Amino acid sequence: MLIHHVPSIISSLLPQLIWNKDRQERKVYLTFDDGPVPGVTDYVLEMLDKRKMKATFFMVGDNIRKNPMLAKEVLTCGHKVGNHTYHHLNGFQTKEAVYLQDIEKCQETIGEHLGVFTDLFRPPYGRMTRNQHKKVNSTHQVIMWDVLSGDFDLNQPAEKCLQKTIKYTKNGSIVVFHDQVKTKGILKRVLNPYLDFVSDNGFETGLL
Repeated sequence: MLIHHVPSIISSLLPQLIWNKDRQERKVYLTFDDGPVPGVTDYVLEMLDKRKMKATFFMVGDNIRKNPMLAKEVLTCGHKVGNHTYHHLNGFQTKEAVYLQDIEKCQETIGEHLGVFTDLFRPPYGRMTRNQHKKVNSTHQVIMWDVLSGDFDLNQPAEKCLQKTIKYTKNGSIVVFHDQVKTKGILKRVLNPYLDFVSDNGFETGLL
């Protein structure tokens, strides 16, 4: 079952993870996972630029290697990047040493192609073990979310994706979309009206 909003009981049990930002500020934090991917990431950049909004892109290292100019464009447009592993690994299914090496390889790829350092990390699928987190948390902020659009669920109508994402957005929300091939169709139906909602309801967009 797709959970669009992380229950407060879960975030309270795992306070070492970052689930949201300041609830007193009229800001939302837009995030995009899995890119950069041609035809999707550039569309996202266009929609954000149209409204002068900012976002954080959690990039897969191998996609940076394949699309370095598109990855650079994200930074040129004033957005931030985060580490999302090199091969989009599920921490629950990956040995600790392999997982940490994959994160480091992504980190090196970001440095090589983008010339920046990031201290932001998001585990693919939101899954990592306690020991993996302990190691990663020594060098990175581990960013989760409190609003999951579910744009990757092809069984969910785009209208429901939009409705649920709007419903749970509030001050300080970290909202997840995906700039990847699988989500392209839904994202192009949902992102534009969602960004209009953000703007029309007086939210600023913040960088993590």
